Amino acid sequence: MTKGLFITLEGGEGVGKSTQLALLERALQARGLDILVTREPGGSPVAEDLRNLLLFGQHSFSRRSEILTHFAARFDHVDQVIEPALAAGKLVVCDRFTDSTLAYQAYGRAEGEVGTLSLINNLQKQLGRQPDMTFLLEVSRDTARRRLAARGKPTDRYEKSDEDFHIRVAEGFRTIAEQNKNRVIVLSTEHMPAEKVNAVIVEHILSRLP
Repeated sequence: MTKGLFITLEGGEGVGKSTQLALLERALQARGLDILVTREPGGSPVAEDLRNLLLFGQHSFSRRSEILTHFAARFDHVDQVIEPALAAGKLVVCDRFTDSTLAYQAYGRAEGEVGTLSLINNLQKQLGRQPDMTFLLEVSRDTARRRLAARGKPTDRYEKSDEDFHIRVAEGFRTIAEQNKNRVIVLSTEHMPAEKVNAVIVEHILSRLP
């Protein structure tokens, strides 16, 4: 039986997930909580290798192979890292999970095609691990582009996609949030200071703890 709490942060490019993860780790540790911060794709040695292939590989994936590679990384991440941490009573905070695969691959790439949605949902059922809480961060594309430009890091496969793709991804996340209101909490980071966003997230998390 799971003893810990599994929390995910979701959203498109440049919404502020990395900033919130760093603030969240410090805030929860300061309250004496045993926390593990991880990410997807990645989080385990095998999954990190697959992350490099997915984000920076030189060859294009077919739609199904891209989804299956994300889930190969996810299964290893869950089996090797997430489940043991939860069993030990840790609070696990993950940057992206299956919601991102739905938003990016099913809505962004496949434009909501039913077969792609079905494939991802079936794989998620086989995985058998769903977040307890998800925070969906949102920001305008203009702000997101400015943040990405200021970051100065190498551009990955998804960041290089056209504007229509990113619009579909944002719409996909909104659809996911609408379908999972009991799990997904939507927060705009457009005009709210990062520390205020963090305070809201921490308050929600503490409300779920004993």
